[in-house]
Amino acid sequence: MHLSIILPVGVFIDVTGVAAIVAETREGAYGLLPRCRGCVAALGPGILTYRTDSGAEAFVAVGEGMLTKTGAEVCVCVRRATGGTDLAALRATVAREFLSRGSAEQRLGEAMARVESAFLRRFMDMRHG
Repeated sequence: MHLSIILPVGVFIDVTGVAAIVAETREGAYGLLPRCRGCVAALGPGILTYRTDSGAEAFVAVGEGMLTKTGAEVCVCVRRATGGTDLAALRATVAREFLSRGSAEQRLGEAMARVESAFLRRFMDMRHG
């Protein structure tokens, strides 16, 4: 198979000769082999593992995104990714950086929720007033 991991800023990984891929979705782990049918899967933050035809195994910590498989082409589009060989360190990276939103991002989300609530209240007041 041919595996591409695409970030908003460009290509993170582009590798051929991939024998197997395991990615984490919100429902659990999802494995792909060369003769599997095509699919689309929503990925959650986690570890993507792939094994090459030579038997080498590699790990990539990914944020939320999408995985598509069409024939022998597998494309993973995510916002963030980081590679490594130490699985424990990558799991810690996922827990620290990908699962927990930053304080600025949390404040922005809270502010947007307040704006949406105020809009809905005003809309309902106009409708019933």
